[in-house]
Amino acid sequence: MYPELMVMPMREELARAGIKETKTAEEVDAALAEPGTTLVVVNSICGCAAGKMRPGVRLALANATNLPDHKITVFAGQDREATERARSYFDGNPPTSPAVAIIRDGKLAYLMQRFIIEQATAQQIASELVRAFDELCTKATA
Repeated sequence: MYPELMVMPMREELARAGIKETKTAEEVDAALAEPGTTLVVVNSICGCAAGKMRPGVRLALANATNLPDHKITVFAGQDREATERARSYFDGNPPTSPAVAIIRDGKLAYLMQRFIIEQATAQQIASELVRAFDELCTKATA
């Protein structure tokens, strides 16, 4: 585990984007029990991938027409219990960090794993997330 002072800016980058930090398994379960869609961001200290993922997520949230109903983050290597619980919703996919998922009504609907993030720019990550939001997070009209 890294000193909290070292990871604080990485936590704050997502918090400023309106993403709720979850630090316990119970907080993750409570958030993912909410109806609708939940963006789950597995944050990481990794500069190469997470350094592109965080700006990509922020860009997507700022530019998307359709947004997830809820947004949470866990920090891999820091909040282990919360991270393990979040990953338990990823239906047998190997654990990677960083990662970005969309959970719909408690079930995995979308997962962007590290190997995708590593090959993309922040703008490409944002574009892909906006596409996923448009596909999975549209609100039903009455």
